[in-house]
Amino acid sequence: MKERDKFFIMLGIFLLAFYIPFQNPRVQSAILEAFFMLQDYAQKHVLTCLVPAFFIAGAISIFVSQASVLKYFGSGASKILSYSVASVSGTVLAVCSCTVLPLFAGIYKRGAGIGPAVAFLYSGPAINVLAIILTARVLGFDLGLARAVGAVFFSIIIGLLMHLFFLKEEREKEAAALNLPPPEEDRRALWQYAVYFATMVVILIFASWGKPSQPVGFFNAVYQVHWYLTVFFLAVLALILKLWFNKDEMVSWVESTWGYTKLIFPLLLGGVLVAGFLMGRPEVDTGIIPARYISMLVGGNSLSANFIASIVGAFMYFATLTEVPILQGLLGSGMGKGPALALLLSGPALSLPSMIVIRQVLGTKKTLIFISLVIVLSTFAGWIFGAFWG
Repeated sequence: MKERDKFFIMLGIFLLAFYIPFQNPRVQSAILEAFFMLQDYAQKHVLTCLVPAFFIAGAISIFVSQASVLKYFGSGASKILSYSVASVSGTVLAVCSCTVLPLFAGIYKRGAGIGPAVAFLYSGPAINVLAIILTARVLGFDLGLARAVGAVFFSIIIGLLMHLFFLKEEREKEAAALNLPPPEEDRRALWQYAVYFATMVVILIFASWGKPSQPVGFFNAVYQVHWYLTVFFLAVLALILKLWFNKDEMVSWVESTWGYTKLIFPLLLGGVLVAGFLMGRPEVDTGIIPARYISMLVGGNSLSANFIASIVGAFMYFATLTEVPILQGLLGSGMGKGPALALLLSGPALSLPSMIVIRQVLGTKKTLIFISLVIVLSTFAGWIFGAFWG
């Protein structure tokens, strides 16, 4: 860190300590809410979502060859193949905007093109089958369908635009990839790696399986046994490691996992604290920004209402599936259907904590363009939807 940056950090902390009116009840509740949100995040997401995701990211770095990543996700890969796989990844990974970050960092650092990597980053939390079904059941079939179609479409469009914006850099990466030495011969077959990664993905899915709003149906049946399924697949993973991997490989895997944890976890915790202070937990009006202001600004279907809904969604943190009951309450308070879709398309895919980590991986310029694309596209999608179906 540069000395100038250290100075500005210290100056910022000093100014906050000097000027924040701690005697104000709203400020006191917002500070307490920040730590409540941090605790909620730690209890509900770290062990069941983030830890499995970190291990998958570590495995990608160690066991997935750079040549394989470049073949399917690199700048020179088939656009139809790479964007098709990236855009539907959310149908498999029922994760939030923060849990997808280690997986995104893993494939990007192994050489994936900016387009497919960003398509994966958006689609992972946005195209969540569980959330889309719940949206259709609770908020209406039209919103559920619009969310599903919009999320798939957005992931491809945003990925292609990011590729075009940084085309020169992508061509340089493609040229560099041509000079890479051929990968070493592997003693394991492709199907063994497929089973290994599929097992870890299944563990992530079942460990983070959320409680459905109604205690009936398939999703509730899985919820009742999800811990038994998680333990079973953990045992399968242990057997796979014992039979197919040696001690040195497992040590490298753990070291790589720890590297991603050090990179991402502290930034996420800081981001969760800030998000909690600003807007509080979902359905709890104790953040520094009163919820009634948000409800007043997103009524009707004006372009500004959709824009505000997109911005609020982008910066607010939504755990998996929590956006549906929040929107149910906002719609009951007068929120328009257009702004509701705008929030659904920007909210699950982004959050303030995830933005902080994405900047660490992509850099400031790419991150700002990615965030802007999500907000602008969500705004216009909500506006058009509200005009025809609102």
